[in-house]
Amino acid sequence: MTKFNRNLMLDADSPVESLAIDRKRRSLDDGVGLCLSGGGYRAMLFHVGGLWRLNELGCLKKLDRISSVSGGSITAGVLGLNWSRLGFDAAGVAAEFESQLVAPVRSLAGRTIDRMAILFGLLGPGSISARVARAYRKHLFGDKTLQDLPDDPPRFVINATNVQSGALWRFMKPYMRDWRVGRVSNPSLPLSVAVAASSAFPPVLSPAQLNLVSSAFDPGSGEDLQREPYTTRVILTDGGVYDNLGLETVWKNYSTVLVSDGGGKMRLDPRPKRNWVNHVLRVLSVIDNQVRSLRKRQTIDSFRKGTRRGAYWGIRTNIDDYGLSSALQCDFGKTTELADVPTRLRKLDARTQERLINWGYAVCDAAMRRHVEPGLPAPAGFPYPAVEV
Repeated sequence: MTKFNRNLMLDADSPVESLAIDRKRRSLDDGVGLCLSGGGYRAMLFHVGGLWRLNELGCLKKLDRISSVSGGSITAGVLGLNWSRLGFDAAGVAAEFESQLVAPVRSLAGRTIDRMAILFGLLGPGSISARVARAYRKHLFGDKTLQDLPDDPPRFVINATNVQSGALWRFMKPYMRDWRVGRVSNPSLPLSVAVAASSAFPPVLSPAQLNLVSSAFDPGSGEDLQREPYTTRVILTDGGVYDNLGLETVWKNYSTVLVSDGGGKMRLDPRPKRNWVNHVLRVLSVIDNQVRSLRKRQTIDSFRKGTRRGAYWGIRTNIDDYGLSSALQCDFGKTTELADVPTRLRKLDARTQERLINWGYAVCDAAMRRHVEPGLPAPAGFPYPAVEV
């Protein structure tokens, strides 16, 4: 994968906000970052397909950072935990990709965990988010912590949103931090808790709470909020609330950015409810939809202008738009059906799982061969050829 250097450019057209701490950087690292969006099980499986194709192309091992939010953090967490067992060969292709990533993710996708988490969380004791973390611990991560993620590269960054500061809360092996509250170095936080915080979809699975001690923070590492209760009772929600594409920690650091977007879209409602609760929820959905759309447009525009090199592929993309005659055939009507799978942690049948993986695989392939490395070989077929998309 070709790399190049660019001067750091975070201007009005950038999809992420420029902060004072960012302006200290003079240039971007000559590296490649991958962003995995939110979207529940739908996004989780869609990203598996994209990663499958990146692995076949020998690009997975070349990634310097994998930044994730929400449903994408489930996939990233499993990939990070099992990274050392992937068995990369000399060409950078992981022989154990299916056993170490696909199998455990599909096993989770065959279970509904949000319904029981909500039920028992409401009845108590314990919060809904704690129940989700318990399910992740049981079915995916066991007792592993952030310290069980691999040493760089790639660096895995699991993102949540700090409701108190309005900033991004980042979980990773070297530290977890909010630039305003401060940094906790070498955190031993359970991986299941970090992923549960990142995927605490509001309103039902949110918030997630971290109970910390102020002394755990590196002295002087916070901009203006390194004090109680910000340092002792951290209230988090879904990482997608702040940045549904997981862009920020990649965009501010690397010259090549790959974006896999399995996010949802606001549904049309010809007769919206007029009571104040439902009306407020609908208005918030409009705001959220516009922010997501703006980030997407600005990201793609930045690729076109040359501010960044890379590619965007989305679950609502029409694969024909890439203009690639050798792309896998994907009927837009069928892929739109997949894009409308609800944003839930709810059991999906085997056929839907395989279609979502196939779709992520196909559209990632088209994006990579059209915009990043035109000389890459075309795929032989879908991972699950019997179902296609």
